[in-house]
Amino acid sequence: MGRPQKTHRASKDRSLNTRQALREAALELMDRDNSFDGLSLREITREVGVVPTTFYRHFSDMESLGLELVAESFRTLRELLKVARQTAVPGEKMIRRSVETFVTYVRAHRRHFQFLARERFGGVAAIREEIRTEVRLLQSELATDLGRFPVLKTWSTEDLNMVSGLMINAMIGIVEQVLSSRRRGQDDDELIMIAEKQLRLIILGVPQWRSQGD
Repeated sequence: MGRPQKTHRASKDRSLNTRQALREAALELMDRDNSFDGLSLREITREVGVVPTTFYRHFSDMESLGLELVAESFRTLRELLKVARQTAVPGEKMIRRSVETFVTYVRAHRRHFQFLARERFGGVAAIREEIRTEVRLLQSELATDLGRFPVLKTWSTEDLNMVSGLMINAMIGIVEQVLSSRRRGQDDDELIMIAEKQLRLIILGVPQWRSQGD
């Protein structure tokens, strides 16, 4: 009785492994200076060592693979940044913790962020839009957390989103610095210090702004 369940589980595990291998193959090929819209389905399946028909058991087309890569790139990042903001002491330590978490995550997932940085203005419209949607979600979540600080409780949603947008844009700049830092011989401590200063400058302007409230 137990054998069919084991067989089903093993089959499911193999399927998940193949799906992951297809995603990793796409990232590996793009790491060789290919854009996503320059990849072919056959290149990816050849990299994994499976026949092209196997691809369609996991993805309906190349676009769906790209969209899953976007979702995979942002999913854990949102949770990590949320935990960093909630567990750090408000103020400068929250900024430092968030930046350290962010830089470490980008470094550990370099190929994902190279994909995002390139495809943010790339040739596949659906992927560009999905990246914008994920960035807006990050901005909205940060705005919600900022609204919990006493000095910002009277701020309008529009103004909270404006500040969080400035901070997210600074973080996008950090991604570009992390991706190119090794070529310049720049270490993470220097990157974190620069990013922290940029975010502090944004925060310094907060008390001077007179929000009209919602």
